[in-house]
Amino acid sequence: MESILKIESVEKYYGSRSSLTKAINNISFEAYKGEFVAIMGASGSGKTTLLNCISTIDRVTSCHIFVVGEDITKLKGNNLNKFRREELGFIFQDFNLLDTLTAYENIALALSIQNVSASEIARRVDKVAKELDIKDALKKYPYQMSGGQKQRVASARAIITNPKLVLADEPTGALDSKSAKMLLERFDYLNKELEATILMVTHDAFTASYATRVIFIKDGKIFNELHRGDDSRKEFFDKIIDVVTLLGGDLNDAL
Repeated sequence: MESILKIESVEKYYGSRSSLTKAINNISFEAYKGEFVAIMGASGSGKTTLLNCISTIDRVTSCHIFVVGEDITKLKGNNLNKFRREELGFIFQDFNLLDTLTAYENIALALSIQNVSASEIARRVDKVAKELDIKDALKKYPYQMSGGQKQRVASARAIITNPKLVLADEPTGALDSKSAKMLLERFDYLNKELEATILMVTHDAFTASYATRVIFIKDGKIFNELHRGDDSRKEFFDKIIDVVTLLGGDLNDAL
């Protein structure tokens, strides 16, 4: 299998020598093409810090992160910007759509920056809008959309450039249960039908149960790992809850 993401003994510290916090403490794992990996952990466990390091928003203190063989910990300046633009897709909890642009324009923006022709942009936006069931929202501005539509538009924007890796930070956190389920079913479609490689941070066991693998982080270290295999989503959910219990977390925070 093609390795999309490889994390080698990564560490991230904050503070000074007298007051040092290890947000990430010697974490290593790989994600392969077509995988849907969820990262779970309580607040302060290091999961968001890890995502920030992978997304190049933050820098690791030591060791390396590779995306499709490229050591992203060494990238700087224009090379770093080019990498973010072409290889990564981002889906945020608060959508991060531009209020002055329509859904179509928000989705098309990344392609416009890459100087893609207008006809090719129209073709690709139409295709992704069908896949995410948002064709009826393309002419709307963010204030005219539901939370579910905004998140699916944000997802379309993330995958329109065919990135090697899609990074999702609590993508269902601002959605009601119906919208969350609809979005997760679209994630499932993107992963299975389009072979999108997705790395998603979540505290929610229901959300994580849509993934093919779940990595649990506690105190900056990998605590456990589950592979879905042939389990139904319900069976996988139950296994996730069992690990959450072992983590010592409040189940109300995981449901």
